[in-house]
Amino acid sequence: MLVLNRFIVPGDTQDSFTERAHAALAALAERPGYLSGRLTRALDDPAYWTLVTEWESVGAYRRALGGFDVKVHATPLLSESLDEPSAFETLAAAEPGAAVVVVASDRATEPWR
Repeated sequence: MLVLNRFIVPGDTQDSFTERAHAALAALAERPGYLSGRLTRALDDPAYWTLVTEWESVGAYRRALGGFDVKVHATPLLSESLDEPSAFETLAAAEPGAAVVVVASDRATEPWR
């Protein structure tokens, strides 16, 4: 599972933003089910940033959000992200030089489930 939080950060607040983002990333990295994470900035416009994390499952990510350090360091930062979908399930992947592996969706087929 991939979580992609996008931010627009004014130039005069980028130092404090990166400090808070590093603390958020460190808190998330300590949670079970965390696979990887990175803080990125757009090359074309340095006001645009993303915090990208990968998780074993939706459940692992949701449980991670309940951790004390995550609530203190990550949740306030994540609340500043753009109001758009941020959690994505992986439906196909390919390792370098390998074939594409397709995975079935975990989403329920009925909207009421």
